[in-house]
Amino acid sequence: MPEVRAAPAWRALDFISDLHLQASQHATFAAWQRYMASTPADALFILGDLFDAWVGDDITAASDADGSFALQCQQVLHATSRRLPVYFMHGNRDFLLGEDFARACGMTLLADPTVLTFDGQRWLLSHGDALCLDDVDYLKFRQLVRNQAWQQALLAKPLTERQLLARGLRSESESRKANGSVYADVDAAAAKALLIEASASTLIHGHTHLPNDHVLDTTTQPPLRRLVLSDWDAAAQPPRLQVLRLQAGHAPQRLPLISGL
Repeated sequence: MPEVRAAPAWRALDFISDLHLQASQHATFAAWQRYMASTPADALFILGDLFDAWVGDDITAASDADGSFALQCQQVLHATSRRLPVYFMHGNRDFLLGEDFARACGMTLLADPTVLTFDGQRWLLSHGDALCLDDVDYLKFRQLVRNQAWQQALLAKPLTERQLLARGLRSESESRKANGSVYADVDAAAAKALLIEASASTLIHGHTHLPNDHVLDTTTQPPLRRLVLSDWDAAAQPPRLQVLRLQAGHAPQRLPLISGL
C-alpha cells in the first residue's frame, strides 16, 4: 500500500473532505479560504470531494464563472502549499482532477487508500466511497469512471459538453437528496479488513457526511477504529465547518472552524 511518512518536525496534521466547493456557495468558499490562510498545521490532507464537480484541469482556462472559480481555488491552494505540504486524494466528485492542476497548486496526489505513518502509529487514509458496499449501483459507476480509458475518452470531449454533464449529475444528486434518499455507510467488516491489510489501527475517511468515531474491534491493541470526517456547509444551521487534527502525543481533535483554529 502506498505510504506517506511524516517528517520528524511535523507536530500537527489537518484532515478535511467533502467541502463540495462551487461558485454558488460563497460562504463555504470564504470559510475555506480563511482556514487555508490561517491553519497552524504542519501538513494538510484533503481526502476527496474538495470540489462539487471537476470536469478536467482545462477548466481553469475557461472564461466563464466556473473557470474563474477554479482559478481562485488554485490560487488559494498554491498559497497554502508554499507554507506547508498539501496532499490531495480523489473523491467521487473530483476524480478527474489531474497532475496538471495538482502541479499548479503545489499539491501531492495520494492513492486511495494510503497509509500515513505519524506519531508512532499507522493511519489509513481513504475517501471512503469504495467501502460503501451496500451502494451497489454506485460501485458499478465508480468502477466505470475510475477506468483510465473512460476518463481519457471523457476528457477528449469539449469542455462545454463536460460541464453540461456535470450539471446533470449534480441535479440528479440534489433530486435524490430532496426525495429523502438514504446513502449507504461504510461497511464495518470491509473497513476492519482493510485496516488489518494495512497493519494500521485507525481509518480516516470522508464521503458519508456522517462525522463520528467508530470502534471496529476492541480485542486488538490498539483497538481498530474509523474516524469519519465532516462535510462542509457554511449555510447550514448550525454551520458544518469541521477539521480533524492529529497532534503528536494527543488524541484526535474535531475543531469547528467558527471557533478559530
